[in-house]
Amino acid sequence: MKILILGAGVTGSAVAAALASEENDIMVVDFKPLLLDALKERFDIATVAGNAAHPTVLEQAGIHDTDIVIAVTDSDETNMLACLIINALYTRPKTIARVRAIDYLKHPQLFGPQGIPIDHVISPEQIVMESIRNLIDFPGVLHISDFAGGLVRLFSVKVTEHGFLTEKKIKTLSDRLANKKIRVVAIFRKGKPLLVNGQAIIEAVDEVFIVAPRDEVRRVLKELNKLEAPLKRIIIAGGGHIGKRLGLALENDHQVKIIEKDPRRAKKISNELLKCVILKGDCADETLLLDESIDSTDLFCAITENDGVNIISAALAKSLGARKTICLLNHISYSKLLPGTGIDVAVLPNQETLGSILKHVRKGDVAQVSSLCGGTAEAIEAVAHDNGSFSVVGKRVDTIHFPPGIVLGALIRDKQVIEIHHDTVFEENDHVVMFAMDKKLVSTIEKNFQPLGK
Repeated sequence: MKILILGAGVTGSAVAAALASEENDIMVVDFKPLLLDALKERFDIATVAGNAAHPTVLEQAGIHDTDIVIAVTDSDETNMLACLIINALYTRPKTIARVRAIDYLKHPQLFGPQGIPIDHVISPEQIVMESIRNLIDFPGVLHISDFAGGLVRLFSVKVTEHGFLTEKKIKTLSDRLANKKIRVVAIFRKGKPLLVNGQAIIEAVDEVFIVAPRDEVRRVLKELNKLEAPLKRIIIAGGGHIGKRLGLALENDHQVKIIEKDPRRAKKISNELLKCVILKGDCADETLLLDESIDSTDLFCAITENDGVNIISAALAKSLGARKTICLLNHISYSKLLPGTGIDVAVLPNQETLGSILKHVRKGDVAQVSSLCGGTAEAIEAVAHDNGSFSVVGKRVDTIHFPPGIVLGALIRDKQVIEIHHDTVFEENDHVVMFAMDKKLVSTIEKNFQPLGK
């Protein structure tokens, strides 16, 4: 597949890294040659330096035979204009564009056949905000994502030294949960996946991934002694795009304070967030945190645009008594600095955003993708179709020999979650949630869930 990525910034680089390893023909456009050179040193890709919305630059990049355009420059206007030009001048490939400004997104009629012709609009800030909101709603989890329109949730928990899960077999855990619709789909130990079977033993510090119907998640967390007290008093460090969105989402049901260093930005969001307390200051200022009763704060959420500030402020807040801390990291390599800081959860915006892009890139009929474990693993919701010999339709579960590392998580039929047994037979239009412990296994899922004629 030929994919044109417009923008070599943090998001563009993450997308290029994810797709270049999958035998795609990748071209990246950016007006900064240094960013392009850095990408070319790391990956087998082609690049063009120039304005991503200029027709001559798009021609140089081979737009005429491109399959998918992913417009993720730092400018909403450039992304939208590029898609508009592509639609007007070329045999149109599928287009995906990042649009960040709420002013654009609150008018959905702007996009589509009667507006700006973009096939899929993504908002990383909205995606990341919703991810953090889920972590706040389900304290105790490291990650949580929705599948099948919210009918099913995938979540992970960290195993503590003397916790309930420690030294338990998966079979023991499954017996306690007493619901065949709840399935352990993966165990990661020191970042490496372990094959899941009933005899596998869970150890301290493992990350365990579980798939469950939406209304069972709280019960499962309670059974695992992972359902923590609600997070009511929240301090958000950073009043940028994500901070503002999170404040809007939380201010009616939580006590929210936002610390913003830029006085102009602080004044702007104070006029828009009527129930939040806006504090102008440095989120890594110990005196400020103490003055704002950090020791009685349920959650300190560090989501500025600076990874270093996020790590330092979250670690400081934890040391001063904050019950829980969340830290946003744009550079995944910085996550290696977190052990020993006390920071509870790291949120990786590029990983959260990547799933929303990958679901439009995957070759099979894919409804949802969640990129996990630093991009090394994926959870995929695929739709079953009778496409010939590779199809799962009409076959029993025990006759489909997926490679080790692909684990069935949930089966949704007619908007109902049904139990998966060895003799369960897949039907046309079943939605199947699977966990691929290594993204190299995704091609097998694509082959088995390919629509007829594709």
